[in-house]
Amino acid sequence: MTEIRTERFLMRPPVIDDAAAIADIISDRRIYENVASIEPSQGMEKTGRWILNAERGAQLGTDHVFLVVEEGVVIATAAAHRRATSEPFEIGYWVAPAHWGRGVATEAARALVTWLEARGQAAKLVSGHFKDNPASGRVLEKLGFIVTHEAPVYCVGRGCDVDHIFMVRKAGTE
Repeated sequence: MTEIRTERFLMRPPVIDDAAAIADIISDRRIYENVASIEPSQGMEKTGRWILNAERGAQLGTDHVFLVVEEGVVIATAAAHRRATSEPFEIGYWVAPAHWGRGVATEAARALVTWLEARGQAAKLVSGHFKDNPASGRVLEKLGFIVTHEAPVYCVGRGCDVDHIFMVRKAGTE
């Protein structure tokens, strides 16, 4: 099992036993309304399928999902996803609201980007954030992402299109 250690956290892939903790965190509207693909009522079953899909994606080279663990407790996630190995990875993350304002997302996303760079998989990375979530944009800016354009993106948790800012990072831009 691949692990990343940061100054404060252990980052490790999710396992099925993590489903309850993850489902509990993402049931908070402050999470599911800021991540395009999380349903407001996503429970244990769908979270378990997400974990199994992450495992499959890791084997295929299309997903690298890490839970951020502090003192044995899951507090966040940082992930890289792409539809095909010929595409750049899209970076995404969420942090349990009780841990906001502590630099968790920045530390975890930076560790993920550094790990991808060491693997030769970070020549170009993409990401973005909903326009009404500028804190997420500040995390990406700290990592060297720059804005490319704006367009609406459907948010499952909100049930509608939401203005979205798209960003890109090219190697050596942090």
